[in-house]
Amino acid sequence: MSVEVLDGSTIREFVEDDQAFNGWIDDRFANLDIDKDGILSYGEMMKELKSLRVLETHFGVDVVQLNSDDLALIYSALFLQFDHDRNGCVDIEEFRAETKQMMLAMANGLGFLPVQMVLEEDSLLKKAVERELAKVTA
Repeated sequence: MSVEVLDGSTIREFVEDDQAFNGWIDDRFANLDIDKDGILSYGEMMKELKSLRVLETHFGVDVVQLNSDDLALIYSALFLQFDHDRNGCVDIEEFRAETKQMMLAMANGLGFLPVQMVLEEDSLLKKAVERELAKVTA
């Protein structure tokens, strides 16, 4: 993990860079697709869904404690956000479209004022920051 400074434009410009964004999506999808069948099952998506840290409230600590049924409902709802055609699995285009939509929503929420965030090394946000830094130093 590292502390980085970013704003909405950092994310938006990365998502709009088809080569950079699609490359990250392709790599991430391939990493999640354990059985290499070209689709993500609910089980395969759990790693990604948990990485969203929807319950995290303070620096990597999930303070909110839910029972397993409530937690399953939350992750099922998140999975359905990705499963656009409701066939019980997520293909790469669904994964790409939903990830893009989520990242653009995050960019809009951040706006133009820079914020400091703790980012995981393999996260999309970290890749967006690295892309922006590469542009500045080039």
